[in-house]
Amino acid sequence: MGAIAQIKDGKVVESNSAASLANETKKNGSTMDKEAFLNLLVAQMKYQDPLEPTSNTEFVAQYAQFSALEQMQNMSATLELSRASTLVGQTVSVNTTDSTGKTTTIQGMVDYVVYENNKAYVSIEGNLYSLDDVYGVADTKYLDAYDKAETLAAAIVKLPSYENLTLDDKEYVDELKEIYDGMSKYEKSFMANALVDRLNKASDRMDELVKDMIGDFMEAMDELPLKEDLKLEDKEKIDKVNEMYNNMSEFEKKLVSKEHKDKLEEYTKYMEELGAGA
Repeated sequence: MGAIAQIKDGKVVESNSAASLANETKKNGSTMDKEAFLNLLVAQMKYQDPLEPTSNTEFVAQYAQFSALEQMQNMSATLELSRASTLVGQTVSVNTTDSTGKTTTIQGMVDYVVYENNKAYVSIEGNLYSLDDVYGVADTKYLDAYDKAETLAAAIVKLPSYENLTLDDKEYVDELKEIYDGMSKYEKSFMANALVDRLNKASDRMDELVKDMIGDFMEAMDELPLKEDLKLEDKEKIDKVNEMYNNMSEFEKKLVSKEHKDKLEEYTKYMEELGAGA
């Protein structure tokens, strides 16, 4: 028997429109229910040839066959409805074919499920699609990873070509590199190798440009002893590095890494403490 139901919050909700559609289906005779079968069976018995009547066994066998078929249909319908209802709230991919035979793939969240004439349909943004056309279900982890990779990819594409990169692009490149380095292995799997290679080359180019401009300062910082090995005799070295930093332009100071800034500040303070205790 044809039926239409909406599935919301895991429950079947009958509506006036659903009931009217169900009645319409029944009127059109697109399906045969048990009542219709019994009417046909009674008519068959009423108008059978009295000289060659159909045996009761045959009538019982026909009814049994119909009952078995009906039970199988009901079981199949229940399974399909159960499968469809699990998609509510999920993002799915659906293949649709228009009147010209062109196939289009859409993706969206299932709002509810409509069940009509033993067939389930999913509602996506107000449009109904057959459950048979649903070919994929995307979980939250997949969608988040895909969106994150797509956003980063679009940003990398906007980078200037390698030859046109300047230190003005450093902040942007560093931001993108930080995002990529912070991605999980699963999220990184959505990134095209060519884009990752482009980002890495841009980051390497920034390092080269920074080194060209403040390489002497960076080298001097790296040559300083470990903090635990510092002595008063090293004060001259630290004073020289501070002088190099103070003579930098504001733009050059922005190129100094946070690591080097923190290290210089820590060493300077430590040397003051050593001098005060001497």
